This record gives sequence, C-alpha cells and structure tokens, in this order.
Amino acid sequence: MDEQNTPRRRGRPRGRATNKPVANVKALERALLLMGIVAEADSLSLTDLSHRAGMSASTVHRLAVTLQNFGYLEFRADSQQWSIGIEAFRIGGSFARRIKVVDAGRPVLHDLMAQTGETANMAIAADGDVVFVSQVETHEPIRAFHRPGTRAHMHASGIGKALLAELDAASLDNWMRDKGLAAYTENTICEPQALRQELDRTRARGWAVDNEERTLGMRCVAAPIYNSYGEAVAGISVSGPTVRIPHRVLNEYGILVRQAAELVTESIGGLIPDNPQ
Repeated sequence: MDEQNTPRRRGRPRGRATNKPVANVKALERALLLMGIVAEADSLSLTDLSHRAGMSASTVHRLAVTLQNFGYLEFRADSQQWSIGIEAFRIGGSFARRIKVVDAGRPVLHDLMAQTGETANMAIAADGDVVFVSQVETHEPIRAFHRPGTRAHMHASGIGKALLAELDAASLDNWMRDKGLAAYTENTICEPQALRQELDRTRARGWAVDNEERTLGMRCVAAPIYNSYGEAVAGISVSGPTVRIPHRVLNEYGILVRQAAELVTESIGGLIPDNPQ
C-alpha cells in the first residue's frame, strides 16, 4: 500500500510514533508531545516545532500559548524561540527529589528495622498531610502498616510532627488554621499552644513521638530528612505497638531514627541546619 494512502491511527500526530492507547485525550497528548520535543531540543522556533511535531503551525501555536499561560513553556520574543518553562522544571524536580530520597532511604529503612525489630517508614509532606512513600515491615505478627500513598494528619503522626517542627511560627499557624487539629484518640494534641510546646521539644532533641495519638496501642518515633538547602523534605520513623515500644526505649530509638535520617540526608547531598526552625 502506498505510504501516502496508509490511514493514520487516530490520536497519533503524524511523524511521531507512540505506544499510548488510542483513548488518550488528543489535545493533551499533543500538548505533552510538544513539551517532550522542546525538552529534547532545549529551544525551538514555531516552524521547527511544527515540523518536528507533524502538526500545523496554527495548532502548535494554540497549544504552545496555552502551555505558556500555565508556565510549562516559555517564549523568548528576541529569538522567537520556545523553551521549557518553570512549572515543568518544578514538577520534574519534585519527582527527581522524591525518587532520590526513596532510593537513598531504602537500605537505611532495612537497617533501622533490623536494629529495632519494628516497622520502618518514610513519608513526605503533601498538601498539608503526611504521605507514606516507603516501608520495611517487621517480622512480628502485630505491626504497623502504611501502604504507600496512605495519608495521615501531621499533628497525629510522628513524621508529621517532625516536619511541623521545622516550620516557622507563621507557617505553623497557617497550617493549623487550614488543616485544624482533629482528635483521633484521647492522646491527640488538639490545642495549638500544646502542639507548639510539643514541637519545641521535638526540635530540641531532633526527633518526634506519636504517643498513641493516631491509634491507641501504637507508638512511633520519627526524624526529618533535609535537602541541600537545609529544608525538611521527608521523614523517617519506626512504629509499633506500645508493648514493644515502651517509654523507656524512646530515647534510644529516637537517637537511632535521628541517625538514620542523617544518613539519608547525607546520601542525597542534604544539609542539616545548625538552627532548624
């Protein structure tokens, strides 16, 4: 069959092979295609971008302007060139940092579980909550379990409190106003001043405690992980039943968890601040 008469598969821009299913949203597929082409070339004129994408210049211009309006592409009037925008960089950077932390933390979680005999966790902050991204479970029959992607309220979480302790006063006040201090158990800290005092203690010793504040009978010890700017970007913890994590071992576990967090910080090129907020 003559190539010119060969029907194109629907949803696939001419001249650009893809394995994406035909059910893709066509406009979104084309917009993502443009971003990929620009990223590979660093910068392109409208004519070159249209040629590489196999789309008309008018279609490319509409898509590019839309992406520009949302910060995913930038247009330089002096050179008439399109390049990747700051929003694309921000999202890509977020993904890279997260993967770097998770990969770097995995062996540390295994070691922490072996040292304590309890489940070791890693979580990040997202939209004012804690989101668990990695876990190494204990071999004990009764154990804490946080499926990756599980969200938890920060003030009732060990890692959450470790991260809240890094906020300045104004940011903490804004967080409390936006998220509130819901009660989960009789131990949950629900009063703002009491939480501030708890976070002061957390900051001073370098590790946080969830003392049956989310679930009765379960305790957690956590510490923050820092990026290269000295910002807390994740946390690491051990969690388990109170019968296996009594008060007398909290200081020992706190030191172990803090050291584990420092190892991850070091492995990602992070910087532990001299005077964290």
